[in-house]
Amino acid sequence: MIRRLALSAALALVTAPVFAASYTLDPGHTQVVFTWNHFGYSNPTAQFGKVEGTLEFDQANPTKAVVDVKIALASVNSNVPKLDEHLQKDEFFDSAKFPEATFKSTKVEKGASADKLKVTGDLTLHGVTKPVVLDVTVNKVGEHPMRKAPAAGFDAGTTIKRSEFGITKYVPMISDDIKIHITSEAIDSKAYAESLKPQPKG
Repeated sequence: MIRRLALSAALALVTAPVFAASYTLDPGHTQVVFTWNHFGYSNPTAQFGKVEGTLEFDQANPTKAVVDVKIALASVNSNVPKLDEHLQKDEFFDSAKFPEATFKSTKVEKGASADKLKVTGDLTLHGVTKPVVLDVTVNKVGEHPMRKAPAAGFDAGTTIKRSEFGITKYVPMISDDIKIHITSEAIDSKAYAESLKPQPKG
């Protein structure tokens, strides 16, 4: 009886799905949204339309995860065209000189519950690199019902001080603190690359 139970347990481990993979962030389901306070009256938001990145993630050992993300600053969209132009000037992002913001993880720690992680990494913005800690919620890991491939979904948030990155215009009337929220679906990198290949006609 004991041998039978041990064999059944071993078979279960062998046949259970393991979602340890190299993932690519799906740009169609990834958003980086930031919020600031405007003279105390309102809290506008904007987001970036072009985000690229990769994720190494093992559900059984999440602290070994590695994240590498690039954000095209010229893709900022606040739904106010004049503001978007202003944000790209040298008073703020200076996207002509610094076209990208990047985040590269350096440490991943378990959070208060199984679906929570703290991801520390180097954020490079406006030519300045500073450590930032993301509070991450792992939403789901499994086979994507449409992609039919391993997928991982998460939300993350942090607050940075823009003055620490050399973006000081109008501080403190326009808040120094910038709240950032990220949501993303990451797809198995091989499956994602296959999805980009032209499909045969007929």
